[in-house]
Amino acid sequence: MRATVILCGVAVALSACGEKTVTATNATPAEIAEKVASAQQGEQFISPGRWETTMTIHDMTIPGMPPEMAARMKTMTAKPRTFESCVTPEEAKKPKEDFFTGEADKSCRYDSFSMGGGVISAVMHCSSEGARQTMKMNGKYGPDSYHLDVNTSASSKNQAGAMTMSATMNARRTGPCTGKEKA
Repeated sequence: MRATVILCGVAVALSACGEKTVTATNATPAEIAEKVASAQQGEQFISPGRWETTMTIHDMTIPGMPPEMAARMKTMTAKPRTFESCVTPEEAKKPKEDFFTGEADKSCRYDSFSMGGGVISAVMHCSSEGARQTMKMNGKYGPDSYHLDVNTSASSKNQAGAMTMSATMNARRTGPCTGKEKA
């Protein structure tokens, strides 16, 4: 699911910025990554090492889905999922464009982005081929951990209504990279 990929990309980035605030409107992921890197003035972006992120989906609705399939999906998504990633020292100093979106998706733009003083708030949308996805993210972060609440809405011209999802992500740095992380 594309939302999961985007969420995981945002996840690792959240412990950034120290006490400096980065704000932007109508910005591309590349512009956000550059602003965050500039705010660090060549210092470490985040703590390099192994990061463990747990995503819990609280609610997911897909219009038109048969009730039995919706019940099965609810059972499948009820269990929290844990992802591992490795942040290299180079990535810790300067994030790449895909660090905040999980992929170098040229169709994504931030309507708003604010990150600093331990708080992050962002609204991002992605549009392509008649489909539109909007993500609202709010959370708190520290040098080696973060908490993020995410609400996603996705629709297409062939869909009766918008698919919605609300999720929580919690992450923490667990030590040095092991080489066994699944990015």
